[in-house]
Amino acid sequence: MRGKALCPSSGLWTFVGCCRCKAMADSYRPYLKCIHTTLSAALCLQNFPCQQVERQNKPEVEFNNNSELLLKPILICRSEHEKCFIETSINSVRVSFKIKQTDQLDALLVKKYMAFLMQRAEALGVLRRVPIDGYDVSFLITNFHCQQFNQQKLIDFICHFVEDINAEVHELKLLVNTRGRAVAVDYMKMLSA
Repeated sequence: MRGKALCPSSGLWTFVGCCRCKAMADSYRPYLKCIHTTLSAALCLQNFPCQQVERQNKPEVEFNNNSELLLKPILICRSEHEKCFIETSINSVRVSFKIKQTDQLDALLVKKYMAFLMQRAEALGVLRRVPIDGYDVSFLITNFHCQQFNQQKLIDFICHFVEDINAEVHELKLLVNTRGRAVAVDYMKMLSA
C-alpha cells in the first residue's frame, strides 16, 4: 500500500512502502547541502540603485549591464541530467535547476508540472515565470526578498522545493504507469470477451 507519511526525523513527506525513497533521500543530502551552503554564502545582498536610470533598483543579475557588479556563476552538478546554476550579483541571485529526466515520460511530467507552477509565480514571489535556457525552473531572489523574508527560510524553501519536485515527479510517474496498466488490462479483457 503506497501513500504519503510524514517522516518524524526529517519532517518531510515520504512515500510509505517505497524502499527507494529512503535511499534516494540519503543520496540526495550532499547535493542539497552543497546548494544550501552555496546559497547561504551568495545571499549577502545589499540595496544597489541602477547606474543607468535614476531612482530605479533593478536586479543586476537579470540585466547584465555592469560586469563589475556580477560574480562568477556557480554550477553544482549531481549528474549530467540534474544540476543547479547559481548566478550572483550585488543585489540579486538567480538560482536555476535542471530536474532529472531519464525518459520521455519524466520530461513530459516535469514540463507540465513546471508550467503549472510558473503560471502561479506571483503567489510564490521568488519563482521566475520563464527559466533560463537549458534549465527547468529558476528563482530570482533580490535584496528586497532578503529584507522581507528570513534568509535561512528562503534557502530552506528552495532546497525543500527541489527535493519535493523530484518526489512529486516520481509519484506522478508511478501513477501514470499504474493507470496505463489498468487501462491495458481492461482493454485486453474487452478484446477477449
